[in-house]
Amino acid sequence: MELFDVYSLFDVTPVRAQGCTVWDQKGQEYLDLYGGHAVISVGHSHPRYVAALKEQLDRIGFYSNSVRNPLQEELARRIGEASGYGDYSLFLDNSGAESNENAAKLASFHTGKDRIIAFRRSFHGRTSGAVAMTDNPAIVSPFNAQHKVTFCELGDAAAVEAELARGDVAGVIVEGIQGCGGIHVPSQEFLQDLSRLCKRHGAVLILDEVQSGYGRTGKFFAHQWTGVRPDIITMGKGIANGFPCGGILIAPQFQARKGMLGTTFGGNYLACAAALAVLDIIEQEDLMANALSVGEHIMASLPRSPRIKEVRGKGLMIGIEMAESVAPLRRALLYDNHIFTGVAGQNMIRLLPPLCLTKAQADHFLRTFNKLLV
Repeated sequence: MELFDVYSLFDVTPVRAQGCTVWDQKGQEYLDLYGGHAVISVGHSHPRYVAALKEQLDRIGFYSNSVRNPLQEELARRIGEASGYGDYSLFLDNSGAESNENAAKLASFHTGKDRIIAFRRSFHGRTSGAVAMTDNPAIVSPFNAQHKVTFCELGDAAAVEAELARGDVAGVIVEGIQGCGGIHVPSQEFLQDLSRLCKRHGAVLILDEVQSGYGRTGKFFAHQWTGVRPDIITMGKGIANGFPCGGILIAPQFQARKGMLGTTFGGNYLACAAALAVLDIIEQEDLMANALSVGEHIMASLPRSPRIKEVRGKGLMIGIEMAESVAPLRRALLYDNHIFTGVAGQNMIRLLPPLCLTKAQADHFLRTFNKLLV
């Protein structure tokens, strides 16, 4: 049997990693400025993280959600404290896509309505409802397309208001910062408008913080730079530093009932142990402050070049939009200079490194990038 061939692969085979460094099977060292799609939040193989998983596995690795799991309760308390959403409830699942599915489902249960408003260039996942809310027809099958989703332009509050006025919208979903769509940061005014309009029309405001959350921008969630308090916040990626985990934070006005949401693996012992270790490391090593300061240093220090059209982002979520296709540049960074980066579309280099990236490591990238632009 062969693998189903859906991924475009670089000819690199990582076998070991530590912090922001990855080594391949030949012993070649790489600087990781992508963190496996923003998943590695506290650094590869952090000793506290590794120890937490090993210790938990020695006790119990899994049982179903039909029994009490004190680790889930502890994780809810800790996320509430770290995020400032202690009055919200936590539902744990397995990924960002599943979190967005559950958020849309809960919005529909809560309102009795069946349409979602999403935004152009959005990415919310690849499962059925999540991909329907994703603005990429190439990955939406006819089956997925049956969901009722309307796309508006990011920043166009008037268009959102016109759709809400039709009376059938369960929720509005927006990313704290658009990731795959090109590192577009919603303005404070726009997010505040969305909050106001959702309240006026009885719709649920969902903030997708799967990629932009968990300290990446210097606050726990990217939307917290705007003062908005959404009804549901979705999480994934960096929550457990590579162990599959996701979740949603749910405002107090939502009433739970037995069976409303469910999952087999969500909130299992190992996922909770990993997520608790991540919170410990973020707090003890002050990684949110580090993400903000190192990210600002990168954005301020990128060379001025006619080849660079614009630099966007916040903290360690950075997009460098080029005036050309970035494929050759990304290959040169990886194969000739041994630096992992990501892309968004055809013209943007995307940086999503672990939050422990040092200024010295950032400077190494900046020197290399400057050399390649000359």
